[in-house]
Amino acid sequence: MRWEDRDESRNVEDRRSQGSSGGGMRGMPSMGTIMFLWPVVQRLLKTKFGWAIIGIGAVAYFSGFNPLSSVMGGGSSAPVNQAEDDKQKRFISTVLRDTELVWGQIFKQHGAKYREPEMIIYRGSTKSGCGHASSQMGPFYCPADQKVYLDLGFFSELASKHNATGDFAQAYVLAHEIGHHIQNMEGTLDKVQKMKQQARGQAGANQLQVRVELQADCYAGVWAHHAHKRFNILEQGDVEEALRAASAIGDDTLQKEAQGYVVPDAFTHGSSEQRVEWFRKGIKSGDIATCNTGL
Repeated sequence: MRWEDRDESRNVEDRRSQGSSGGGMRGMPSMGTIMFLWPVVQRLLKTKFGWAIIGIGAVAYFSGFNPLSSVMGGGSSAPVNQAEDDKQKRFISTVLRDTELVWGQIFKQHGAKYREPEMIIYRGSTKSGCGHASSQMGPFYCPADQKVYLDLGFFSELASKHNATGDFAQAYVLAHEIGHHIQNMEGTLDKVQKMKQQARGQAGANQLQVRVELQADCYAGVWAHHAHKRFNILEQGDVEEALRAASAIGDDTLQKEAQGYVVPDAFTHGSSEQRVEWFRKGIKSGDIATCNTGL
């Protein structure tokens, strides 16, 4: 991906130096991690031996060691090459600036003004308007404060654990989160939240969330379409990098890796095939109208 010698966004707050002291417990597990491990915890609670294991884990956790990190992956525990980390920061800040320029123009064409979100980059953990943020959660957009939270260690995991390498794969990840910001501005996130309250059970709520995520994938493709036209960013193999990333973080792929089987009712982001399909739609058309996932 061509990105050197272009402007970086000014809407970046660098919290990397804060490490794991950004206002929360070190390595605090995400809600997804808790839900994933809850069946195991329930079984442990039925025996004295299980209670002993939980007690040991609690003591270790509050002493500063996260016992889940060895199970779920630590995200940012590896030594950091400062020069490479700074280059990573410059790259992702440049991509953020590209999204600002592209979406600013698109909104202007539709008679609206684009509100540029802020991006928080960190390593380990930090605070967000949506609660505690940790490396185990992955990148996310918080509608409460309209900021994107990104642990730079996620990109190493994307490459090492999911074989999704390349700078454009990383650009896709950020563009997806910016897609959620677009949804927030459009009122889609509030609308879906209300729909979830009326949905039939967790499976129904999950289906709605899948539509949200697939639309964000499509918006990422729309951004890539216009960014290439404007900045000539794409090099040979770049689109394939993004498609590999989209496929690697599909719910079915992640479930197979974690537990060996797939539970479609538990999908919250869409299958690998769906994620690839919706990103393709966006990058091919460059038209947000093609990103209607039924919301």
